[in-house]
Amino acid sequence: MVVEETCTMHLDMDLELEIDMAMECAPIGRTVKSALVRAQSESRVIVGLSAAINVLSKSPEGSLFCLMAVPKDGDSATHMHEVLLEAFCYENDIYVIKVDDATKLSRILGQETVESCCLVQKTWAGNLQDEEEEQLTKAENQLVDYCEAHWDAPQHPIVQLPAV
Repeated sequence: MVVEETCTMHLDMDLELEIDMAMECAPIGRTVKSALVRAQSESRVIVGLSAAINVLSKSPEGSLFCLMAVPKDGDSATHMHEVLLEAFCYENDIYVIKVDDATKLSRILGQETVESCCLVQKTWAGNLQDEEEEQLTKAENQLVDYCEAHWDAPQHPIVQLPAV
């Protein structure tokens, strides 16, 4: 209820602020989609289970999120890979976001084949002392907050992605 009241209070603001408010009021599924679309436009998305495992084995510190679709029944080999990938991500402080449907995930990413997972890589920017600093978009900050809120939960909620 509080979120809805906040959303309606800001209807008279300029367009940029309205977009920011819409983002804050949007369900987490739309925030995931927004973050994925932006990261993909910046070539920071690794799509597919094998590709994700390959990237993580070489440099896990470069990954911010691992999005995994709910596994389908019957494919035990893929399920084992996904369980190990999820454990590896937690071990390396990579946020895991479980999503409701591999088909929707694949469509958001513009894939012709159905993929069950993807990684979102971090963005780095140098500062004055030539040290690299991690930069997050507004959607990524919201997802970090979401993940932090559920980090210690025994079972993580499944995010419903919007239809594409």
